[in-house]
Parts: sequence; C-alpha cells; structure tokens
Amino acid sequence: MSLAAALDVSHLPDYAYDWALVDVETSGLIARRDRILSIAVLTFGPDGTQTGEYSTLLNPGCDPGPVHIHGLTAERLSGAPTFEQVAGRIGALLQDRVMVAHNAQFDYDFLAHEFARARLYLPVTQRLCTLALNRRVEPPSVDLSLASLAAHYGVPQTSAHDALDDTRVLAGIFRSSLSEAARLDVPLPLVPCPPRQDPQFAPNPPKTPCAYRNPGRLTPGGPLVQGMKIAVTGETATSRAELVARSVAAGLNIMSSVSRHTSALVTNDAASGSAKARRAIAEGVTVIDEHTFLKLLGEVRPGTPHENQAPKKTPEAAAPATPPTTPTPSPAATAVVADVPAPRRPEPTHSAKPFGRRRVLVLGGTHEEASAARARVVELGGAAAINLSASVTDVVLFPGGELDRRMTRVTALGLPVHTHGWLGAPASESTDVPAQDGAMTGVLPRGGVIDLPTLPAAGQWHVGASWAQQTNCEVDVVAFVLDEDEQVSSDGDFVFYGAPESPDGATRLLCDGPTEQTITVDLAALPPAAHRIAIAAAIDGAATFGDIGAVQMTLAPGVDAPATAQATLDAATSERTLLLAEIYRRGPRWRFRAVGQGYDHGLEILVRGYGVDVE
Repeated sequence: MSLAAALDVSHLPDYAYDWALVDVETSGLIARRDRILSIAVLTFGPDGTQTGEYSTLLNPGCDPGPVHIHGLTAERLSGAPTFEQVAGRIGALLQDRVMVAHNAQFDYDFLAHEFARARLYLPVTQRLCTLALNRRVEPPSVDLSLASLAAHYGVPQTSAHDALDDTRVLAGIFRSSLSEAARLDVPLPLVPCPPRQDPQFAPNPPKTPCAYRNPGRLTPGGPLVQGMKIAVTGETATSRAELVARSVAAGLNIMSSVSRHTSALVTNDAASGSAKARRAIAEGVTVIDEHTFLKLLGEVRPGTPHENQAPKKTPEAAAPATPPTTPTPSPAATAVVADVPAPRRPEPTHSAKPFGRRRVLVLGGTHEEASAARARVVELGGAAAINLSASVTDVVLFPGGELDRRMTRVTALGLPVHTHGWLGAPASESTDVPAQDGAMTGVLPRGGVIDLPTLPAAGQWHVGASWAQQTNCEVDVVAFVLDEDEQVSSDGDFVFYGAPESPDGATRLLCDGPTEQTITVDLAALPPAAHRIAIAAAIDGAATFGDIGAVQMTLAPGVDAPATAQATLDAATSERTLLLAEIYRRGPRWRFRAVGQGYDHGLEILVRGYGVDVE
C-alpha cells in the first residue's frame, strides 16, 4: 500500500487534516538552554499526498553536545545556516498544518524557543504526538520508541538520530497509527498550542534549596535556627534581594507565602493588612520587624541537615497524608481507601489467574456498577481499560452499554462481549487471548504501593493520567513537591499548566492531549528537602469526577518505555479534585502509590493546604 493511500483520510472529518511531520536533533534536552542542530519537515495533505520536504543542518553557535548520539560535530555544523536564517522557510511549512512529532512537546518546545530567539511567532496552533496516539491505540510492541514502533509497523529505519531519516520513519509510523486509530474509532489526541513561545514563559532561575530541616516556629526573644522558614512582606530599609541573599547564606529558607509551618514573618508594619500579615496572625506565626531580624541574622544557630534525617514513617496500608488545611475527603472515597490493602509490590498479570492476559473494557451501568466491575477485573489478575484500543480482549456490558458509540467498533472487531455475570465465576484464561510483547505491566489496586528501582543518572519517572474523551469540561493535572511537613518549599514547587516546570527542572508537566497529561520526576535532581511528590487532578467548571469516569494511571521509567505499573482509579463521584498518586521517600528508597482520594472542593483549597500562596 502506498503512503498516500494509507494516509488518505479525507473522507473522515475527524481525521482529515493537513500535516507537518517534524524531527529535530538538539545539543541537549532543555529547550530554554539548548539549541536545534538539524531539522527536517515533511508535509502531507488529508489524502496522504506529500506536498513538501525540507531538511537542513543548523549552526547553533554553541557546543553541539552529545556528538556520540547525533554525530553532529562543531566542524560539520560550522558552515550551516543559523536558525534565524531559515526560520521563515520552516514557518511556511508549519503554517495552517497540524504539527506531528514523536514526543511532540519536546520538538514543539525547541521550535518555540528558537522562533522566540529569532523574534518570530511559531505558526503552530495544534500538534499531535505519535507517542500519545500509540498510547491510545496500544499496539503490541515492545515499547513505544521510534525504533520499536518502526519494527512493529514494518517501517525501515536506516539512520537513527538523523533528522530526515527519522522524519521519514515517523511518516510510516504515523500512516499505520492513523489507520489503526480510524479502525478503532479512537479520537486523535490533538493539543491546542497557545502563544507561549516567548522566553518569559521559561522557568525562573532555580531557588537555592535549603539544606536544613525546618526546626519549627521562632520563639519570641529566641534565636534563629538554620532551616527556619522565613517570609517577608512590605517595605524594608534593606533591599529585598540583600535580605534574601543574607538569609540564604545563613541557612534560612526564604518563602514566598505564609502557612502554619512558617517560622517567622518579617515586616515593619504588622498592621498593614497584607495577605501574608493576615495569614500570620490567623496561624499564630511569630512576627518580627526588620531591625530585630537583622540582629538575629548575625547569630543563627546550627540546624539539622535533611540528609541526616530519616523521613517520616509512612504506614503501609494507610491512606495518603491529607494536606493540613484540606477538608476531610468524601465518605465514599475514605471507605474505599480503608478497604483496599496496599501491597508492597504490584501483582503482575500472568496466566496463573483467570484474567492473566486480559484487558477488559466495561461499558454501561451506574458509576458504582462499572467501578466494582473494574475492581473485580483487577482482582482476577487482568487490567481494566478505559478506552477501546488494540489491546482490549473482552468487553463487559451493563444495561445502557449497548448505546455506547464504541459498541459499533466492538462488534466490527469481533471482540467477545459478556454480561456482568461473567465476572462472578470466570473460566480460566483461554489460549485465544494473545500474549503481549515485552514485560508484563504490574496492575495496582487503589492504594497499591511499589518500590521504585534505581534509574540511571539521566533517568526520569513518568506518571501519566488519562481519561475518556470529554466535551463539557477540562481536567488539569498538577504536582506538588513537598517537604517533611507536607508543604512546598516555594510557590515554584507547585507545577501546573501556567508554570509547567519546577525551578530546578526536576518536576515537569507534559500535556500530550485533551485526555492525557504526564508528570515527570527526576529523583536525582530533587532538592534534599523533597520527601513527597503529590500528583492531583482538578476539573475546571461544575462537572465532577463522577462525570469523567475512571482515570487510568501509568508509571514508566521513560517517555516511551513500557509501563512498570498501572492502576485504574474509580474512587470519585461528586468530587472535583482528585489526589491521583504520589512518589515518596521511605527510608533510603523511593516508592510509588496509586491513591485515588477525592475532595468535593476545587483546586484552590488543595493548593493552599500545601502552602502555596494563591492570589
């Protein structure tokens, strides 16, 4: 089949777009700092006809970075044009097309920063990630790397990390992925691209992490101790920059907000009525003036380093820690947490259980019926699906499920359809259930825990959340980097859409589509104060998680790596905020817990509970 024939989706309105397939080779992994060394762009129409091709090396004006990976030496790049010289041509190819790339946010971020340096606007309004598309399709490949997908779809690859060859390989993968998506009636994970190209959106310079544990409140008349959390408000005779620099040098932790864990508030006008002053009074935080603070700053007592402190004990079977000022979770959510044991490791799906290799999609029924059915699937050793994909082996139908739009595809695909009674006394797994390539994913129940293996120095854990396509609301995934007091060390430790990266770059939000978002965590880069990364989701608007339905969580040691663990969270009904998962220290190890604890309030209360200053 020709590429044009396979890509011809002009008769399918939900899939018919003009496409610009892109690949870049870069001097590093951080878009705000590193540069593009080579780029290739292929364009196609909705009928699959190739309409353009362009590739070039680029002179970045800096060290080319890992030459052993991309093979682009400074000598080879010295005669190439700069990005600014070719930006117009690249922009013309991207204009009015959906940008397609493998791990599209990476390529998009680099292009956005390069266009901003050239003082030009990046003309991309939508992008599509072939990684995200294949996570929806779920082909039986070893992993979702470009090489593995190329092997699975039969696309020849001759020169890895060559931008033009990678783009041609991407075209073949995209052809097959798009065909599979249309066959399964999978909505495309198109991501709107707002104008965030300007460098002002880059994270602030990293805050120097405090090396000492918070010793608590400043006692009136007592000394300052290293690790104390200090906030400043109002006008000061000493410049704010100098106050911060001297405090940090003395081992204090300067905060941008006040919480119940703040040691002292420094202000020359305690009656000013500022937000910090009001909060300090409400929380009983010690308030001192600038003169007193400077005097105490001259004799700061030694503190206790974070490295010498064992993290707080986390009971194995207990529900996750609740933010101090957060209302009690809904009774239904609390009951489920208490009833679910938290195993030390996930029990991987295998043929020793009836559903060892089954992936079951539940359609219809009430929220409670569908939730109980998915929990039963996991109990039987299988995995609960939330969308129709190539990996689904069975469908369980409750009343009303026959009206689900996916049933047309289920029938066309010939998938076995069962009544809910099938889950009561299932037969042993039959030989007609295909085995999946690669390692089997561990399936966690709600509350389940696993130890995280140590990753290489450059490794990151990717915690993904996905849900069924929605049209009446948006879901935002957020993360909090918390210390031993379950508080952020600064507002920058709250990662969300408006600030998608922590100041040190260790925690980052990736938006791969309207139904999936990912938090990446580099454990080696976290500051010593970090004891827990809490990952939550919130709904914008009046909808609840009962309207959203199940949320699927995955844990993977890389952007295209197979999942180490997965969980399907059904806890929420009336809740608008949902604590999804957490990565936390236990002794010398890091652990991952699938949480699923919901709250009826909005995100603001959760944010304040973790010590973030909300305007």
